[in-house]
Amino acid sequence: MLQCGLYILAAYLSGSVLYANVFGTLFGVREKYAAMPDANPGVANAYVCGGFWCGTLALLGDLAKAAVPVWLFTHLGPLPRWGLPLLLAAPVVGHILPVFYGFHGGKGIAASFGALLGLTPYLQPFMLFAASFIFFSVVVRISPHYYRTIAAYLLCAVLMVLRHIAAGPLAGYLVITAAVCTRMALSREQKARCEVGLLWKH
Repeated sequence: MLQCGLYILAAYLSGSVLYANVFGTLFGVREKYAAMPDANPGVANAYVCGGFWCGTLALLGDLAKAAVPVWLFTHLGPLPRWGLPLLLAAPVVGHILPVFYGFHGGKGIAASFGALLGLTPYLQPFMLFAASFIFFSVVVRISPHYYRTIAAYLLCAVLMVLRHIAAGPLAGYLVITAAVCTRMALSREQKARCEVGLLWKH
């Protein structure tokens, strides 16, 4: 139990490193995040404020900080049954509530992708998550982004249940979804009226 708790703590601390802030500082654009509509220290604002390399490095960092601990610890295991869901969610929660930044973090979207990618070679949860975001990008368009993100997380949860995803990854994903949706609800991002459209009709 102690070993599992240390794994979870390590994953949380890894998630608490905000690479948008790290590379935003290196590229001299970190202070610009505060002027963005959501004031979010995340990948999207790293791209907007810092350009391609700043955004790409922040993205790779956010993916790796979640994927690496999940992959390492699931392969170093065995973890107790209750450990995998908490381990999977820990880096995402770390990103949202980072101890290194006064518990003021990002939304956790890239970290969510990374955590699910860390389940390799069990990639079905990751593929369903990616498919949900693609669906709301190329088939149905929900705007603003605030609603589209929540819709993608919820759709993926339904797909995981329908596809009988293993209990541990499913429970971990549900914890991630609850954390991200709560973070989205508390975001400064403009919550305009939700609009839904079919992309091929535009």
